[in-house]
Amino acid sequence: MIRQLIVSYVLLVAIALAAFTVPVAFTLTAQLRGDTEESVEREATTMALLLGEGDASSRQALVRMAGAYSQDTPGTVQVTDADGAAVASLPLPADDKAITRALKDHEPTVDWGSSFVWGRHLVVTVPAESADDKNQTVGAVRIKYATSDLSSRLWNIWGFRAILAVGVLAVAAFIGAFVARRLTRPLRQLNDMATRFSDGDLTARSPVEGPHETQQLARTLNSAGERLDSLVAAQRIFVADASHQLRTPLTALRLSLDNIADGTDDEFVREDVEQATSEVVRMSRLVQGLLVLARAEAKVSAAEPLSLVDVIEERFAVWRPAADERGVTIALGGVAGGRPLVLASPGHLDQVLDNVLSNALEVSPDGGTITVEVSSHPDEVVMSVLDQGPGMSDAEKSRAFDRFWRGQGLTGRAGSGLGLAIVKQLVTDDGGTVALRDGPGGGLCVRFSLRRAAPRSGG
Repeated sequence: MIRQLIVSYVLLVAIALAAFTVPVAFTLTAQLRGDTEESVEREATTMALLLGEGDASSRQALVRMAGAYSQDTPGTVQVTDADGAAVASLPLPADDKAITRALKDHEPTVDWGSSFVWGRHLVVTVPAESADDKNQTVGAVRIKYATSDLSSRLWNIWGFRAILAVGVLAVAAFIGAFVARRLTRPLRQLNDMATRFSDGDLTARSPVEGPHETQQLARTLNSAGERLDSLVAAQRIFVADASHQLRTPLTALRLSLDNIADGTDDEFVREDVEQATSEVVRMSRLVQGLLVLARAEAKVSAAEPLSLVDVIEERFAVWRPAADERGVTIALGGVAGGRPLVLASPGHLDQVLDNVLSNALEVSPDGGTITVEVSSHPDEVVMSVLDQGPGMSDAEKSRAFDRFWRGQGLTGRAGSGLGLAIVKQLVTDDGGTVALRDGPGGGLCVRFSLRRAAPRSGG
């Protein structure tokens, strides 16, 4: 927008300069040409009058005048009589159409040598009429005037105005940049506020300044931000209270069931208690998943540059003991593009990997392999988690991210149906995407597309 404003401002100034400067330059050029032509023609006419007198004194005066003119100006005087002979010591002009028109038709001619401005010489040919008989032509006077001085003055006229125009345009561009940045400053502040909002910083506010329209917009966005911040804070308080209020009675209920099971010898009662205990455990997991999902939806932390490979290696260290118990190998595959940084909120990637690795470990056969691959691209970093489990059908993959949906595989036995929903929520909050695909060698591939962060300075 700043560039467009500067270009528009400079374009208007350029049009104004062209409208006022170019016509003036053309006028000065035409005036220079007209004055020179008039001056040369006047001198040629004066010499023609001296030639028309016919006496010796007039011809001597003509010679002196022609010599003085040649010394004082870049012009050369050439004279011929009616018979085409030279007059005194003056140069004889070439016999051409201009001389013919002067001697026979009594017509003066002006030749600039070119249809574009002028050529190298201005040639003015004037007939000399007899002083006694105006109808008798006694000769012709020609002045061949070099236009080099005129060309220098022409360059001065146009060059000065061209340099002045460039200077004015440069000043206009500088002023336009200053004015454009000043006019767009409120918009840049609003954009900064919106960017911080998108990164999860709900405390971002925009200064109320600039034109009335941007001030009104800033007030509206600030008010919306305050309301949104209040709603999120209220939701966080609710999540914290719900966590405390729901976990405590479920824990107490499980302890009570354990006490009942320990205090009875009736097998039927034990069986009922164990069934109730398993339902309480599942309910506890469901409550925990709901709380995690609620916290994800109430995200307020801003995304930060994090090393994806470092996070993967940290989660591997946590999950490797559980994988070793079943003989499952957890490996980091090829990392294309070094160790890229991604934009993510603290703790999100850890939780995402925990959920995905937990599912992959549950469906992997004993002795199987879980592979995590990372590839870096200019604007994104792709992370793929591949297992060797039974995979999913297309219908199952289309519903896998729905809340409370559990597939028919191993994850459906004890899962809450919220794991992949939480994964998608966390990844989406950080500006990424997640998709399920078939693994190249069977099994499932969970593919994440994460925003790439700029490398740290000095790193």
